[in-house]
Amino acid sequence: MDASTEHRHGDKQALLAAVPLFKNTSTEVVDAFSRASDISLYRKGEALFLQDDPTDWFYLVLSGWVKLFRETLDGNEAVIDMVSTGQLVAETAIFENNEHSYSAVAIEDATVLRLPVSVLQGAIEKDNQLALAMLSSLSLHRKRQTREIESLTLQNASQRIGCFLLRLCRSDDEGPIELQLPYDKTHIAARLGMKSETFSRALNKLRQETGITVKGATVMIPTLDVMSRFACSACSNEFPCDDMH
Repeated sequence: MDASTEHRHGDKQALLAAVPLFKNTSTEVVDAFSRASDISLYRKGEALFLQDDPTDWFYLVLSGWVKLFRETLDGNEAVIDMVSTGQLVAETAIFENNEHSYSAVAIEDATVLRLPVSVLQGAIEKDNQLALAMLSSLSLHRKRQTREIESLTLQNASQRIGCFLLRLCRSDDEGPIELQLPYDKTHIAARLGMKSETFSRALNKLRQETGITVKGATVMIPTLDVMSRFACSACSNEFPCDDMH
């Protein structure tokens, strides 16, 4: 292995060691993943994988945004999640009959670390800490699904947008708070389970209720208190949510 390759190997080890799934695993396991992985660039609109593809790889997003979605029978998309830097994609696919249950597409140029599922399967059998971390990952996925089902059931469209904006804030932020939307409003609407026209009407109502201003991709929130009282009134959790930073 030449010096430049060894340097890249060390970089990948550092990237993996920072991921919760690998934090308590042995250095041998992290080393195995690092050596078997590769860094890949996906251009905007390019698919990492499609629904029902075999699960040969899972992915660590290093930069950019990736949309996870399922396609309905009439050709529409049901967006499951938007993931970005530091997040894993498809790490739980080994429990889904070795097929991806959704598609993943870059919505802007994205750099990812591709990791072989075969290495993950072998490592889980040998490393108890990794097995426990996988159970924790599954638990977090289930908790997120439960929260989103509650949001879709109980919150109106304006409250869901407010919740989305709150989750871009730090819990200790003091107003006024200026945010940059992470991706375009069409994708935000899809992520929140809305049509674009519904999103526009709901955003206008949110402006009236909370006094936020929106100019392009910039959002100004006067205070977290006003926003949280409006957005969280139909939620079982008080702000900040326990998974916020």
